[in-house]
Amino acid sequence: MSNDVRVLLLAGGLGTRLRPLTDTTPKCLIPIAGRPLLGYWFDRFADAGLRTVRINNHHLPGQVRAYIDEKNATGQFDVSEAHEPALLGSAGTVHANRAFADGAGDVVIVYADNLSDVDLRALITAHRSHDDPLTMMLFRAPRPEKCGIAELDADGRVISFVEKPEHPKSDLANAGLYVVSADAFREIADLDAFDLGFDVLPRFVGRMRGWLWDGYHLDIGTHEALKRANADALRLFMQKRDEA
Repeated sequence: MSNDVRVLLLAGGLGTRLRPLTDTTPKCLIPIAGRPLLGYWFDRFADAGLRTVRINNHHLPGQVRAYIDEKNATGQFDVSEAHEPALLGSAGTVHANRAFADGAGDVVIVYADNLSDVDLRALITAHRSHDDPLTMMLFRAPRPEKCGIAELDADGRVISFVEKPEHPKSDLANAGLYVVSADAFREIADLDAFDLGFDVLPRFVGRMRGWLWDGYHLDIGTHEALKRANADALRLFMQKRDEA
């Protein structure tokens, strides 16, 4: 994968629904099958040849900094920190890191809250196969009223997007993973908005594409989800590592 693709990894959340675990461990470093959640994302980055990563950092920041130092020490990644004394929101983090897109072709924006086996190389290839400035990864949601829901036309272009709709028009849900052109990243930054789902994505309706991932993708937002993730990781991810 081209080295002009960078990653903005949104990992600063408090993880309140995972207390008391997150009282002493940042949500992004909660262990899943013995490995921190972020480790699974760095596996995805390595698989796609993505090296330049910036992580926003707020809750228990010293632990995240230590993890960043570990990753940089491997020589495989160039990881930087964007510390937020007060949480800025997903779009606010883009605003605060506008210059991160300088010199890049595209930026991958990732919510670190999810455990995923997504093929980022395939997603970036799909993004570069069309002319729209943003590609949003989608998954089929069992409870679409709890998600941001997209409708697509025959070309895969998003023709409507509603965050947590009362009456969902589809089950195609925002997976919290986007590929945006550098210009679009700066456009988002200049909106000076707070949340990508509520404040930004509706502005890109008609000029962004949806990309459906049928593989594994789970929001680690509750203790129930974390329990499921631990079982799934042993079955899916460890097997893949052993096969490799």
